[in-house]
Amino acid sequence: MMDTTTSDFTKTFGFFKKLAKRVAPPPPHTISSWADAYRKLSAEASSEPGQWRTDRTPYMRAIMDAFIDPNLEQVVVQSSAQVGKTELLLNIVGYYVDYDPAPMMLIQPTEGLAEAFSKDRLAPMIRDTETLAAKISDVKSRDGENTILHKKYPGGQITLGGANAPASLASRPIRIVLCDEVDRYPASAGTEGDPVSLAVKRTTTFWNRKIALVSTPTIKGVSRIEAAYMASTMEQWCLPCPSCGEHQPLSWEQVRFDDASLACKYCGAIHGEFDWKEGTGKWIARKPESKSRGFHLNELASPWKRWSTIIEEFKEAKKDIETLKVWINTSLGETWEEKGEQLEEDDLLNRREAYDASVPAHVKLLTAGVDVQNDRLEIEVVGWGKGKESWGIEYRILYGDPTKPDVWKDLDDYVSRSFHKSDGSGLMVACTCIDSGNGNHSTEIYRYCVKREHRRIFAIKGQGGLGISFVGRMSRTPREKCALFIIGVDAGKENIMTRLKNKFEGTDGYCHFPTDATRGYGEEYFHGLTSEKKVIRFHKGRPRIEWIKKSGARNEPLDVRNYATAALEILNPNLDKEIPVATASSKPNTQTAAPRKRGTISKGIGG
Repeated sequence: MMDTTTSDFTKTFGFFKKLAKRVAPPPPHTISSWADAYRKLSAEASSEPGQWRTDRTPYMRAIMDAFIDPNLEQVVVQSSAQVGKTELLLNIVGYYVDYDPAPMMLIQPTEGLAEAFSKDRLAPMIRDTETLAAKISDVKSRDGENTILHKKYPGGQITLGGANAPASLASRPIRIVLCDEVDRYPASAGTEGDPVSLAVKRTTTFWNRKIALVSTPTIKGVSRIEAAYMASTMEQWCLPCPSCGEHQPLSWEQVRFDDASLACKYCGAIHGEFDWKEGTGKWIARKPESKSRGFHLNELASPWKRWSTIIEEFKEAKKDIETLKVWINTSLGETWEEKGEQLEEDDLLNRREAYDASVPAHVKLLTAGVDVQNDRLEIEVVGWGKGKESWGIEYRILYGDPTKPDVWKDLDDYVSRSFHKSDGSGLMVACTCIDSGNGNHSTEIYRYCVKREHRRIFAIKGQGGLGISFVGRMSRTPREKCALFIIGVDAGKENIMTRLKNKFEGTDGYCHFPTDATRGYGEEYFHGLTSEKKVIRFHKGRPRIEWIKKSGARNEPLDVRNYATAALEILNPNLDKEIPVATASSKPNTQTAAPRKRGTISKGIGG
């Protein structure tokens, strides 16, 4: 029989054992082990909902765990799409919310994208990961401290912001900064300077700060993520050859198209995708002495993308320079290197052709662009066909004072006319964009356009800079209530130059010009169309792309072509189908022409 002393000791020991279990710190976790234990993938955000498994993407383990290395401050990930980099960021957020609470900031290129990330990716993770749901209340709850862009939890908070909004980048001290898609950030957050630098300054009071820079790259020489990667350990995900066992990165140059296989660069043996991916991969650093760790991934490592699919996408992308550039960035995770080709005006002048009518047979739609000067309006009408093949129809200069009504009446008459095809049918201009950006005649432009929105005549304002989309959301001017579209002029010029370099008639994007001297496509026009070139310049120590004008050149033809192209993008027609556009005997459909109140125009015609 147990005596009383032994019994009391056993009870006391049991009590303190239970107490110690309750007050003891949780077992040590890496970010990958935390995710394997707790993280749930949501059905609306993942093709494989349920428990997270790092083994599904083994290359992610070292990247996640590097973020808690006490000897590291910065982790860089230059990668393709389809490799799980968004889930990487979410796992980092979940770990610090649950296991090591700290003030965090996650930055997207714009505030709109930050809101979308919060709603579409962060909120489902919080809802479905039990340990996070217990610490962060739902936005719809009565907890006023929890909003879409700011969420509090015991021991910290996470702020989501846009790189275009300086206020969100300089609001509070931050220990953990997560910068997503940094190559899409503007060069400056308003007038405050580089958005990454602004965010990093928020971390200076923390000895254990962590900074993540994650992105698919863009253009060589101006890519933020490439510059950061080049200054890092420059690690590559390497798999062993199934024959000789030598580890090597999955290089596109070693891929065989005929059977979607890859040749070993050491022994030359050829193996299929699944044979390669069965091997145990590892990260191999090219600059192991660097203070920050940098990782490069391409789509060949992805468990969700078959090599055969990547090959087919490449074959399709290489048909057009613009789509090839996107493929290089998003599939290989590499920067696009501009070749520095110069457009020669004589080449374009010499390839002019005779049209069989005012409007060639393959044209399905007409748009117009208008540039406003102090003594004239310059206008071009452009025809569009399948694959955005284009035909210059007419380039005209309407002389007159834009502060007086006469020149605007001339413009009205011009864009209201019918342009005839060889079969006797006529096309009217489906959409017109008028630049209001110089500020000299904005009032007159807005007054003119607001009365003609039913005819799809819109005011635009150009904005330069890398990462600014060609056609932005519509807004309305405060006084005239005129529809106004912001146009990313640099993106538009890049698009035009790419199409002008296409020398293969009948292919997507090819540009036709007429020989008829009365149409306005003489030497002066082509001198203006090729008047600008793209250069890389440094501003406050950071490289950025600028378009500069050749000495003495007039660039109105380039600008006007840009505006006519913007008109096409605003309409967003399906040029592969027959398009029900206005003709000489029909009136514009005012029900579909007017812009929507919430900042977008109605559904594209023919779409």
